[in-house]
Amino acid sequence: MAMALSSTIARHENPSLACHFNHGLADDDLSRLHCFPRLGRLRLPAKIRAVHMENPSTVQPSPARDLVLPKERSDLLLPFQFDHYMATKAKLVNQALDMAVPLRHPLKIHEAMRYSLLAGGKRIRPILCLASCELVGGDMSSTMPVACAVEMIHTMSLIHDDLPCMDNDDLRRGKPTNHKVYGEETAVLAGDALLSLSFEHMAARTGPDVPTDRLVRAIAELGSAVGSEGLVAGQIVDIVSEGKEIGLGELEYIHVHKTAKLLEAAVVCGAIIGGGRENEVERVRKYARCIGLLFQVVDDILDVTKSTRELGKTAGKDLASDKATYPKLMGIEKAREFASELVGKASEELGLFDAARAAPLLHLANYIATRQN
Repeated sequence: MAMALSSTIARHENPSLACHFNHGLADDDLSRLHCFPRLGRLRLPAKIRAVHMENPSTVQPSPARDLVLPKERSDLLLPFQFDHYMATKAKLVNQALDMAVPLRHPLKIHEAMRYSLLAGGKRIRPILCLASCELVGGDMSSTMPVACAVEMIHTMSLIHDDLPCMDNDDLRRGKPTNHKVYGEETAVLAGDALLSLSFEHMAARTGPDVPTDRLVRAIAELGSAVGSEGLVAGQIVDIVSEGKEIGLGELEYIHVHKTAKLLEAAVVCGAIIGGGRENEVERVRKYARCIGLLFQVVDDILDVTKSTRELGKTAGKDLASDKATYPKLMGIEKAREFASELVGKASEELGLFDAARAAPLLHLANYIATRQN
């Protein structure tokens, strides 16, 4: 499976990830790799493969808690409650987003922006940004404007993706889509406004404690993830591929660009703003490429295994529109195996970081793999 992934990535502008999949295990000390019970073939470095939990019943179910940590290494890990971490970070992100888009004139456009931006959601992308900053020793508060910018861009993509000229969807996060409430014209403009605001907010609100060169680099990273070689590239290839027979290579290109690029930018920008060294930034980049693709693989699986009520959005739309998906091309079980491979590779990239700082990103990878909506 790893070889299959690398062969398709190599043809589509991801040589570093392809190389990583081809050679990653050969370069690792295999004595550090352990079997992951719940995800079968998944392997994790010993340093980060488990986190002791004081009250497992309050924590998001995670393969990490099924592992047995050797006594001699127990001092590397600290108690970690994933649910509490996610809830705390999401609350901070929501507060920051609420302040970033106040209600003002013209009222209708700001209402529409806030409707979708504050509609809930897991806030995975901004939390990844914050966690990556802290992973390299940075202060979470310094990267909050960047985290908000990422979520604004993500919300823009959802508003536009739901439009009748795109996916034509009526439901998002359990609520009517933006154009159903405010009309198509306002929805288009709300998305445009959020995209513009994201870069304005990032540039204007990032504090003086962040060196200018880091901020400029992060702005360039985020911009490249959105444009004609990023999110837009994935979206346009997805559109022109509807109803056509495409292979795994083409499908991977779509999702690496449409979904993974923004997740990658969130993680990389966090590490840049946090002052990460070049080798640290590249490690989190590889981690992010894996979880970005993982996010879409899981999304494809959920689309055919869950109901509209469970998902909070219309289920089965990919099947109805004859879109290529991982379950369609690989089958459900192979798609699940592929997801396991991606979690394992993502986790291996965290092996050289401090275990306590890496714990949120490790659990976030597992959360993406095991999410139910």
